[in-house]
Amino acid sequence: MDSVGSVGIVTPQIFHFAEPLTLECNRTLPSFDLIIETYGTLNSEKSNAVLICHALSGSHHAAGFHSADDKKAGWWDNMIGPNKAIDTNRFYVVCVNNIGSCFGSTGPTTINPDSIDSDQNHLNKSNQSSKPQVYGPDFPLVTIKDWVKTQAMLSDRLGIDVWHAVVGGSMGGMQALQWSVDYPNRLKRCVVIASTPKLSAQNIAFNEVARQSILSDPDFKEGRYLQAGTYPRRGLILARMVGHITYLTDDAMKAKFGRDLKSGKFMYGYDVEFQVESYLRYQGERFSENFDANTYLLMTKALDYFDPTRDYPSAVATDATESAAQLEDSIVTSVESSKKSMQHALEDTVATIDESEQNRQQELSALKAAFAHTQCQYLVVSFTTDWRFAPERSQEIVDALMATGKPVNYINVDAPHGHDSFLFDIPRYMGAVRGFLTAPFITDSKSRHSAKSTNQNSQQKAGARS
Repeated sequence: MDSVGSVGIVTPQIFHFAEPLTLECNRTLPSFDLIIETYGTLNSEKSNAVLICHALSGSHHAAGFHSADDKKAGWWDNMIGPNKAIDTNRFYVVCVNNIGSCFGSTGPTTINPDSIDSDQNHLNKSNQSSKPQVYGPDFPLVTIKDWVKTQAMLSDRLGIDVWHAVVGGSMGGMQALQWSVDYPNRLKRCVVIASTPKLSAQNIAFNEVARQSILSDPDFKEGRYLQAGTYPRRGLILARMVGHITYLTDDAMKAKFGRDLKSGKFMYGYDVEFQVESYLRYQGERFSENFDANTYLLMTKALDYFDPTRDYPSAVATDATESAAQLEDSIVTSVESSKKSMQHALEDTVATIDESEQNRQQELSALKAAFAHTQCQYLVVSFTTDWRFAPERSQEIVDALMATGKPVNYINVDAPHGHDSFLFDIPRYMGAVRGFLTAPFITDSKSRHSAKSTNQNSQQKAGARS
């Protein structure tokens, strides 16, 4: 704990917001709490603040320790601290736990104010003693936009008008991206790590399997397991096992476990035999002890719903129509010049290319429309072995930003850890984040144009995508 670079012992803070919060789902929370941790010192101009957005299973505890006996540091302790990539000697770092979570902010495990009848002194209609109940499944579905909205409210409470940077990995990267779209004047830098502009059908499918594992557990009790005195432990274990498989790579699992047997021989049964089975069960069991099932359902749904382009339909339709028309002209010319003997095969190929290219152009147009009014500088980081949010998804973000003339730096880091790479202390990755946060801010259009040209040249030389 006393090692160089630690922020030491930290104490969480709770901020209560008495004003009602209207969510995207059109439901309203009458009030809510946010629990946060801060590291470093806010300067007199309040210009050195960095917001950290956590991933699905993360919390406000990003760095340091909660006590002298605490053996486990915060989830991003290798990134945040004195002389680290996010240097607390220089920056005031804030990490907030999102609403809907189970680590202290208002969520399914907190008391539902509707269950408290102050006029009746907590008595129900039958005059029998009644205890206040947690939200459980009655907690409304939340979105990335909702989280960013509450983070902006927290910014107001802290007196931070403009963040030096908003930083996040995986689901946290989605929040950082949404910040740049929803509050373009309130951040100077946006760091999007191991993330995506929206979930693919495959990713939504993985989330659905995880949710069904929980929903089908007989101990789930339609989400009211706390009131029933049960817990869908088996369902949550299975959900985490499915998720954990997507965080790793085949090569990483092969190197770490191979086909090694736990006991050295086949047992001819359905209990744990392979080391990889033991590992997945251990991860699932440990997760089930510290996480709430209703929260897991909420978080995965928020991932599914994420799409920063939803508010820009008209621009998307126009650009997509123009792109489709241009593509059609090109295809017709190609088909007419082909040999008759290849006509049918060529038409089939063209049709496939037509649909694929139209989809790509539509996605690009949508992102361009969403990013058109952003004002911050971007750093986008991907990892070569990440197949959950592959580098191609980060490149979609980069392409759209460059197409709209936004200053963006991109690095694809060679790492063996799959999607989990953003949690590892990889020198090239950490150096890129440190350099981006401390580099001079580009303020004028001439500099922006220069940065764009530099980025384009780097892309051509494969430097930015190495």
